[in-house]
Amino acid sequence: MAVSIRLRREGSKNRPYYRVVVADSRSPRDGKFIEIIGTYDPKLTGQNSSFSVERAEYWISKGARPSDTVRSLIKKQKKTVTAEPASEAERESSEPAEGGLSPSAETAS
Repeated sequence: MAVSIRLRREGSKNRPYYRVVVADSRSPRDGKFIEIIGTYDPKLTGQNSSFSVERAEYWISKGARPSDTVRSLIKKQKKTVTAEPASEAERESSEPAEGGLSPSAETAS
């Protein structure tokens, strides 16, 4: 069975919304699928997709072939995932350390 990772169209007329699915390549675009791994909304600007990169990599390791659009979405998602931990580390270093209660709270008790 040839498996592909592709977009499944949902939403109404002129308001497309897609689910990123793993499906048999012989099934129709909006037909049967094996697993839903995420979503993609082309009308949104900025971060317009959310899906599990781990599951996509799992299926690719099993021989699934991503479509061109899904391949670019995976690439963008990996880029944002690797950028987020770095920005979280910067935020943690800039926040003041929590040392328990403030001096005014200690004297009040």
